Amino acid sequence: MTNPAKTPGEGSEPQTPTEDAAGATAESGPLGTLTEPREGEPLLKVSGLKKHFPVTKGLFKRQVGAVLAVDGIDFEVRAGETLGVVGESGCGKSTMGRLITRLLEPTAGKVDFEGRDITHLGVSAMRPMRRDVQMIFQDPYSSLNPRHTVGSIISAPFKLQGVQPEGGVKKEVQRLLGVVGLSPEHYNRYPHEFSGGQRQRIGIARALALSPKLVVADEPVSALDVSIQAQVVNLLDDLQEELGLTYVIIAHDLSVIRHVSDRIAVMYLGKIVEITDRQSLYDTPMHPYTRALLSAVPVPDPRRKAAGGRERILLQGDVPSPMNPPSGCRFHTRCWKATEVCRTKEPPLVSLAPGHQTACHHPENAPDQEPGDTKLLRTAAAVKEPS
Repeated sequence: MTNPAKTPGEGSEPQTPTEDAAGATAESGPLGTLTEPREGEPLLKVSGLKKHFPVTKGLFKRQVGAVLAVDGIDFEVRAGETLGVVGESGCGKSTMGRLITRLLEPTAGKVDFEGRDITHLGVSAMRPMRRDVQMIFQDPYSSLNPRHTVGSIISAPFKLQGVQPEGGVKKEVQRLLGVVGLSPEHYNRYPHEFSGGQRQRIGIARALALSPKLVVADEPVSALDVSIQAQVVNLLDDLQEELGLTYVIIAHDLSVIRHVSDRIAVMYLGKIVEITDRQSLYDTPMHPYTRALLSAVPVPDPRRKAAGGRERILLQGDVPSPMNPPSGCRFHTRCWKATEVCRTKEPPLVSLAPGHQTACHHPENAPDQEPGDTKLLRTAAAVKEPS
């Protein structure tokens, strides 16, 4: 899952799906209207979302399988909140982000934005939504076109959407540069003249150009130095408070997610295995995979570390291939609590506590979904090996 070499609205060439993210296409047309969500309704609602990439072989490109990058996920994001999405590399986080921004066409499922089904809208019908949903890409080096100035990059969404800001495009771009902590004098400079953190700020300014309602940030700080990460994370936090933004932030750094998120979804091999508010996830994780992830977070306090800190859980084996995921619970091949039912029956994502959903037959800090099956698969395997 790599970032596109050219991102939304950086030139006047024929549009690609990636360029479509910041400003749809260069075609002009009415912006249309999207109904505001009623009070209590989610801004974004995802139901049964799937994305399977076909695997072909031979001269005639015969399909021999599919990569199940995202394989049936459900979640909601309410206006003004931040949903963090975490998981190991390859679990489908970035693909999910591209699906909800419609940079990729879903294989199945449904995406509702402001109460409207946008799952299979065409380019023209998507144009109004492009103003309200923007994306910040992971790599600040490949996501900015080196042939365009900063002014050209940030002003492209205005031109593609036919929007004329009050005071002119240049004045608005310079204002956006100030908002993200850069100087208005940077307007005529090129991306190669900036550091990684400054480039990411340019990407954030471009995403904010059309005053979106939802911003999907795909690993926004993973390519930056630790000192710069804190600056960018604090910037995102401040902008949300100032502009009333709604975020879906994708990351693998649980420390970053804890700082910025209201709720957190944990993904494993194309599935959401746990979703709850930040405090509940860190205090009482229910899925064994979540507990293993949290155990890997470094303990910065030497006194806590000397006293034992958090028990470190080392998972056995590698992540299974998304082309051929395990039957039943996809985590059972690496789980120390797995039993026979975990191998044969997929656990549903259900509420085991108020606002706390988990997909596990034998969750932590909660009664088993499938009680009575106590024979561990690991124990059974160890018994079989000597014979």
